[in-house]
Amino acid sequence: MRALGFDNDKYVKMQSEKIRERIEFFGGKLYLEFGGKLFDDFHASRVLPGFQPDSKVKMLMQMKEDAEIIVAISADDIERNKRRGDLGITYDEDTLRLIDAFRGCGLYVGSVVLTHFRGQSAAVKFQQRLEQLGIRVYRHYIIPDYPSDIPLIVSDEGFGKNDYIETSHSLIVVTAPGPGSGKMATCLSQLYHEHKRGVRAGYAKFETFPIWNLALNHPVNVAYEAATVDLDDVNMIDPYHMDAYGETTVNYNRDVEIFPVLNAMFERIYGQSPYKSPTDMGVNMAGNCICDDEVCRTAGRIEIVRRYYETACAQLRGFATPAELHRQELLMKRLNITFDERPVIAAALERAEKTDGPAAAIELPDGRLITGRTTELLGASSACLLNALKALGNIPDAVTLISPEIIEPIQHLKVEHLGNRNPRLHTDEVLIALSICAVTDPTAEIAMQQLEKLSGCEAHTSVILSGVDENVFRRLKVNVTCEPHFENQKLYHR
Repeated sequence: MRALGFDNDKYVKMQSEKIRERIEFFGGKLYLEFGGKLFDDFHASRVLPGFQPDSKVKMLMQMKEDAEIIVAISADDIERNKRRGDLGITYDEDTLRLIDAFRGCGLYVGSVVLTHFRGQSAAVKFQQRLEQLGIRVYRHYIIPDYPSDIPLIVSDEGFGKNDYIETSHSLIVVTAPGPGSGKMATCLSQLYHEHKRGVRAGYAKFETFPIWNLALNHPVNVAYEAATVDLDDVNMIDPYHMDAYGETTVNYNRDVEIFPVLNAMFERIYGQSPYKSPTDMGVNMAGNCICDDEVCRTAGRIEIVRRYYETACAQLRGFATPAELHRQELLMKRLNITFDERPVIAAALERAEKTDGPAAAIELPDGRLITGRTTELLGASSACLLNALKALGNIPDAVTLISPEIIEPIQHLKVEHLGNRNPRLHTDEVLIALSICAVTDPTAEIAMQQLEKLSGCEAHTSVILSGVDENVFRRLKVNVTCEPHFENQKLYHR
């Protein structure tokens, strides 16, 4: 049983209450910029053990009668086919996925807004596709010298040129497939239009990280920096909050840098600003729901190591820069973090050295380290996965869960008919074979029943995983990392 550091029930209750308070403060209508992931927030669940990946949705579900969703997506991101790194799908496809997910849990999706619009052909086609599906679409345009030229921005030639998004609820949640989608500008544009129409409305920001009431160097906050090295985000003390209240709070550089501009926009729209600091704009209550700080500190340190490996592998694949990896190294040095804080790393490397081939290791919930090596029949990840299921199900190591008579025909199919050069079974093929065996073999059925226990386990491999194996571990919610080395010296790796 893993130790819990976060009270999820308390969080859902406190967070919804805080948002309701902010709606009332502004007279009944609030545009809430929703940062981070609404669904599948696995970063939060890793650094705050006990946080459920769907906590934010559960919180909104408590307010679903009042809530309306606007999905903002940058037309530039559509044009260049930008993809989500965690899911591997384009932002436009993820927009459809998000709409389905919101609707699936009973939340109302009012519209999609195409931000940074300047006639991009891919964005026009996506708008046509959405409208054919019955989804309302609006366009927001690029404003010259945004966000510097405030008189232009807050005028009929700036925000005034944007489409006014028709809304019908008191809580308008503005979310997006990823960062840089124009969520804040969408909210501010709407405030301008609402004010012109005589409608009282306000703005607030919901970002889980950094957690404003944790220390600047708390591992949970530093783990956020590690997660966003590609964005150049840096946590910092909020100087405006310190000046206004004499209290130390943590925010990140982009919000602190943009606050004077936002303040000036608020003053131009409202006549005066409702906020004295970037921290004031936030409604995040996560820091108030940590029930065991030491557990969260340990989880944050482990996440920083995980992010280092993620960046190292991304650099090798050409998806990250040397500067990003250097920043990860500095974050580890800042907190005196070593790779030993994830025991699976040493376990995988030791097994690889002993067997002179690729190896993998998984740390089970009770702390046991299970390893696997490459064989003629199985890849290292597949062998490790089967060994972990045996250990969890108290199945003797000598027991064969999948007989060679079943594996060999699969290998024949792969090599002779599907054109694969590698005959070894990947993790997805192993699980399919195991599920077939489970129909007639009670021991295989016991192994299958252990799969859900892998959720949240740490894993490491001595070489970069194939996309197939990486995806299976992701679906099993295993926190896997890889050494930044390919198994072979080929230039092309699938």
